[in-house]
Amino acid sequence: MTYALETERVKLKILTLEDANDVFQHFSEEAVTAFMDIEACKTIQEAEEIIQYHIDDAGCRWGLYSKATNEFMGTCGYHYLRKTNEALIAEVGFDLSKRYWSKGIMYEVMKAVLEFGFKELSLDIIDGTVEPENNRSIQLLEKLGFTRESELRDNLIYFYLTK
Repeated sequence: MTYALETERVKLKILTLEDANDVFQHFSEEAVTAFMDIEACKTIQEAEEIIQYHIDDAGCRWGLYSKATNEFMGTCGYHYLRKTNEALIAEVGFDLSKRYWSKGIMYEVMKAVLEFGFKELSLDIIDGTVEPENNRSIQLLEKLGFTRESELRDNLIYFYLTK
């Protein structure tokens, strides 16, 4: 998939193995992986494995690049696409380098990514899981209009957004 998106401040480009150095630098930052199901990257090969996982998955994962500086800022995308009798569903995931936190960047990016999911991928439901301690992600999903499930499952909070 070659879905290129952009927002006012960010260019989104589907990750390829050519982006391994950027991905390595980003995921080496322990603050980025603190609430993810991966450890901070120790080698470039681990970054390549992350990219390859998303290439092989039915979804898509974008690298986020600053329009002003072309600096790699993070990633965002869809994975775990599944079809039920009633709906086409995908899980959204996102991460941002610490130096870009609290600037409204991920909110800006996610608005474009959610619109893409509903319009271009024809998703009926977009879901996400967040660890209870990850207040920034919880606040972001709530601000974007996601509905929060009341009970934890597997020690995660589940969020849903419907078309």
